[in-house]
This record gives sequence, structure tokens and C-alpha cells, in this order.
Amino acid sequence: MSCHGSFPSGGWTMSYSDSGNSGPQAGAWRNDGGVQPHAYDPYLHPELFRGVATRRVFAFLIDMVVIAVPVILGYLFIALFGVVTLGIGWALFWLAWPASVIWAIVYYGACIGGPSSATIGMRVMDLELRTWYGAPGYFVLGATHAVLFWVTVSFLSPFVVLVGLFNGRRRLLHDFVLGTVVINNSVRAPLPQGARTY
Repeated sequence: MSCHGSFPSGGWTMSYSDSGNSGPQAGAWRNDGGVQPHAYDPYLHPELFRGVATRRVFAFLIDMVVIAVPVILGYLFIALFGVVTLGIGWALFWLAWPASVIWAIVYYGACIGGPSSATIGMRVMDLELRTWYGAPGYFVLGATHAVLFWVTVSFLSPFVVLVGLFNGRRRLLHDFVLGTVVINNSVRAPLPQGARTY
């Protein structure tokens, strides 16, 4: 997808290309020097942000279930392994917590860095994460996004998520820090009506 426009007052041109999801600059707004403009305007396109705050909550809960299932199974395995080995296997419990944290970080990084630029919960709720200038997510951004969310909620209390109610893009504190935005996927990229083959 390619879109070109010009701004007579500044004398520069701007283009948007979304030719793939190959890196952090894919699908980014570019201009002939200067700061890239925000790709998603809540006043020109309010549909991009309609219901995003509520659906982010449900997406988060779905992701917590997806992350928790393997962790719970891991703890059960260690417990049973400890019984079979007469208590020796329980020594693995000290690895369970760090492994759980690593699993959660890898989950967010891989999902945000994937083709959908969204976690499983976000995909179910029809959301996706983008940079403020329109590029899709990538592994490091997804992993950092998760870590920074937990840090802000832990140190500033869960009430910090109320920040999302007081800005047009429904961005949370960690979104501001990382320069990310969560939008409605179906509005940003409507599915093309391809020819039927049957």
C-alpha cells in the first residue's frame, strides 16, 4: 500500500508504505527530513481507537490465560517429578519462577514481532500494536512493552492504566515511553474482497 501527499506550508512530501512486516521501519511514515508525523490521528479517524481501552483489558486477560497454562503444567510436572524422585525433583522449583518470566517475555516478543503485530489475546479482540509512526512491532519492542507494563503497574499501582482514558489514542504510560499505539486492526487494514475460486 502506498500513499503520497504534500503539505504546501512546509514544502515537503510524505509517503506511507506498508509493503511487509520485515522490520521496525516497515510501514513507516517518511518525509524528506524532519520528525515523522503521527500515523494515526484520533480526531480524523476515531474508529481506529473506538473500544480499544475495553478490548485491551480482555486481550490482557486472554494473554494471562495463555501464559498461565504452560506455567501451571510446569509446576504440576515438577511436583509429580518430586514425588517420583522422593523429593529430589522438587529442587527444580527454584527454576520455575525465572522460567515463567522468560516464557512471558518470549511470548510477548514473539507475538508482537510476528506478522500480526499482536498477541493471541489482541488478535482475538481484533487489536494490533504499531509504533506511533505506523510501523509494525518487532521482537525487542514486544518484549520491552511487556516488561515496562509490569514495571509501571508494580511501582505505580494498577491505577496507572487509567492514563488511557485521558488521551485520544488510549495510550498507557508504557505506550508513551516506547512510542507505541494499539489500534483496531480491521479498521486499519480492511480485508480485500478477493475473487472467489469456487
